[in-house]
Amino acid sequence: MKKIDIGLIGLAVMGANLARNIANHEFKITVYNRTIDKTREFLDQYGSKNLTGAFDLKAFVESLEKPRKIIIMVKAGKPVDAVIESLLPLLEKEDIIIDCGNSYFKDTQKRFEFLKAQGLKFIGCGVSGGEEGALNGPSMMPGGDFESWKSLKGIFESIAAKDFSGKPCVAYIGDNGAGHFVKMVHNGIEYGVMQMMAEAYDLLRSVYKLSAPEIGKIFEQYNKGKLKSYLFEISKVVLNKKDDLDSGKYLIDMILDQAAQKGTGKWTAIDALDRGITLSSITEAVFARTVSSQKEKRIKIAKIYEQKFENKNLQLLDNFIKELENALYAGMLSSYAQGYDLISTAAEEEGWKINLSEISRIWEGGCIIRADILNFLHKAYSNTPSRDALQCVSTKHLFEINKIKDDLKKSIPDLRKIVSFCAENSVPTPSLSTALSYFDSMTRENLPANFIQGLRDYFGAHTYERIDRDGSFHCEWILG
Repeated sequence: MKKIDIGLIGLAVMGANLARNIANHEFKITVYNRTIDKTREFLDQYGSKNLTGAFDLKAFVESLEKPRKIIIMVKAGKPVDAVIESLLPLLEKEDIIIDCGNSYFKDTQKRFEFLKAQGLKFIGCGVSGGEEGALNGPSMMPGGDFESWKSLKGIFESIAAKDFSGKPCVAYIGDNGAGHFVKMVHNGIEYGVMQMMAEAYDLLRSVYKLSAPEIGKIFEQYNKGKLKSYLFEISKVVLNKKDDLDSGKYLIDMILDQAAQKGTGKWTAIDALDRGITLSSITEAVFARTVSSQKEKRIKIAKIYEQKFENKNLQLLDNFIKELENALYAGMLSSYAQGYDLISTAAEEEGWKINLSEISRIWEGGCIIRADILNFLHKAYSNTPSRDALQCVSTKHLFEINKIKDDLKKSIPDLRKIVSFCAENSVPTPSLSTALSYFDSMTRENLPANFIQGLRDYFGAHTYERIDRDGSFHCEWILG
């Protein structure tokens, strides 16, 4: 009797839905959870000829076809290490462990090397799409052992979402931690996009005094144009949901303005700082969440300053809506440019062979940031030169690509207007403002860093370089 194709450990919502997805595509899967009642309850509800379970880890492992393929879907960090530790005595050489959780890529790199020394294979796979995506088709970003990826390819391509051309939203990303790194940056971009949308919502609510459903109609309109995306699609629902607790208001108006985070945005920002890459829009989106968490402090300080929305220079709403759409588009392109620059830099430093066109393609479906703009980026990067035809790693910054250059030239003026308007009307726009600043900085040949270098050399003899000759220089800075 043929043994089971693949196993999965961890039956929280994502793991349970991924297991069901695999079984629904006619692969045999067995599941295990350290809480036996959880396994029994899951099997009572979803068990089938393709979906079975084990109540003992040894029996779970022995049920699998060799080389064994085991997906881990547990909380990132120590729980992943604990599961790996429990599996080690039961596995044989060439068996494959696949971490499909939101693990930090550096942890994935360490696990990859550790398991390689044990003769075992390891895949770190980013999975995006939430619980719905896990069940109906996620975007998947596997990295690690390439030969192991080839043995998983059939399963992963079957269960993944589909891109705009009907191809599976999964591709091998690169060695060791590349898959989890790209998923991390995906989440960082997600932070930036949501923050820009929130800033647009705040502007329409605070200055134009629109109700949640009125803003929902505008976002629905945006979802029919160049901003078409999953996040704008679900905005209509979020902004039109009535409160079930008899407040008589819309639910969005009853939600406390404190945004939570699970750490991937922070990881992205820290990695950018470590690599010396500007990620200002995404980093400001992380800071916006930390500011939101300081609710009591904000209430106290707000009473001191009593800031009011000025309603200065208001224009016809229809005209403003179009400007705001262009501003969001430019801001999001700027945010993608920052994220892709980080991916390109990391690929070079880590020795990963990452294809930005493929990254854009597999984000077209299943993932949280899926949007028409990704199909645009997929095509744009597929037409850019690469330093190696096999690697397809573009040497071009996103701002250098002709089609993007044309779109930015059309939309940046409206981003500039919106940021200026928000400043006049006391509406904070940390991500939109920094998106504009990033564009202005990257498109200027000369920046005022020479002044900073002069000051640094004055107080600390840190030296500076000159524009007319090579080498490092120091000045005594004595006038007269």
